[in-house]
Amino acid sequence: MNTATTTAAAAPRSFRDVWLISAGHGLTHWYTATFFLLLPLIGKELGLSYTEIGLIMTAQHVVGAISNLPGGMVVDMVGKKGYLMAASLFWVGFPYALMSLTDSYWMLLVCVALVGIGNNIWHPAAIATLAHRYPGRKGLVLSFHGMGGNAADAIAPLVVGALLAWYTWRTVVVINIVPGIVMATMILVMLGAFAMSSSHGESINAGGRKRSLTDYLKEFGSLLRNKTLMLVCVSSAFRTMTQTGLLTFLPVYLAYELGYSPFLVGVCLTVLQAAGFVASPIAGHLSDRMGRKRIVISSALLTGVMIVAMALAGKSLLFVVFIALVGFFLYAMRPVLQAWAVESTPKHLAGSGVGLQFGITAVGASISPALFGIIADAYDIHTAFFFLAGTIIASNVLVIFMPKDVAKLATA
Repeated sequence: MNTATTTAAAAPRSFRDVWLISAGHGLTHWYTATFFLLLPLIGKELGLSYTEIGLIMTAQHVVGAISNLPGGMVVDMVGKKGYLMAASLFWVGFPYALMSLTDSYWMLLVCVALVGIGNNIWHPAAIATLAHRYPGRKGLVLSFHGMGGNAADAIAPLVVGALLAWYTWRTVVVINIVPGIVMATMILVMLGAFAMSSSHGESINAGGRKRSLTDYLKEFGSLLRNKTLMLVCVSSAFRTMTQTGLLTFLPVYLAYELGYSPFLVGVCLTVLQAAGFVASPIAGHLSDRMGRKRIVISSALLTGVMIVAMALAGKSLLFVVFIALVGFFLYAMRPVLQAWAVESTPKHLAGSGVGLQFGITAVGASISPALFGIIADAYDIHTAFFFLAGTIIASNVLVIFMPKDVAKLATA
């Protein structure tokens, strides 16, 4: 390696790509955040039980679990990650527009299942790219990526909650096509400015290697035997069970049990996401300095405590305070677990490692809403919130068995 190349390698990299990809990530979250707010209204109109509401999100995450693994493989085998991100952005928004045309519960399930495909192409492409381009600051840059999602999750409930004060949910879904136009504009900017290789001229695709499909499948099998990666993935799945159950049924609880208006429900969801927005960069930076394990364990423990406190707070003002604390600690874990998974994966399989992580977490996400709904119908919704506290505790137990220092396989 010559001196010029060495200097380029050591020079700090501009965060332009981080901001572009994080903004794109935020746009993928916009429609999902909108849908969580619409669920109580759709449930009322169609006369759905808690179980049927839970199955709506279960359908989306089941399809997501199935599509994540092939999505990760495609990312590792296709170098044009910008095009993959563009396809994902389009595919997330389009099915939601179709929902305005249906009165059928089964057609609703089809629409949310289609969203599950597009939404899960994004993460293997975006996360693998960021980890490749910023190897020494994975926790921080992935926290910024997560903040993009948190920002959209926080803003969408406020905007849509305000619109629902004047319009029906079907009209709002049509109006909500506007963020899709923003998505299209954003992806054009990304394709124009996003570099497809590192500063060394190395292809992001497959660590610069050319491999046949047979060779790739053999190497992919090694990921399934990677104990640290699998523990991180399963721990992430339990964390996502907590998140998905909370996002699905917190709006329902606020609307059905506490009688909140759509706007106030949107405010509470914004509080949850705003707290996560603040927590992500703090946790990501600290995990780069102090280690992933310490941050994940403390965040998971405090999340479980706050969910129990939230369930016990009832209709008091403390309920909203505990919502904010749950959001802070729950979302603090996300970028840390993502960085941990990437570090546990060889660089040339980074997309597949991310796809495997999100595929396993999607399995957890598909189970949680259905179980929550069944528990809420069989007992009550407060009991179901204690179930969510149990899932985050399970996530923490798995982390305890992981080593403090993960070998930097991503540099292999």
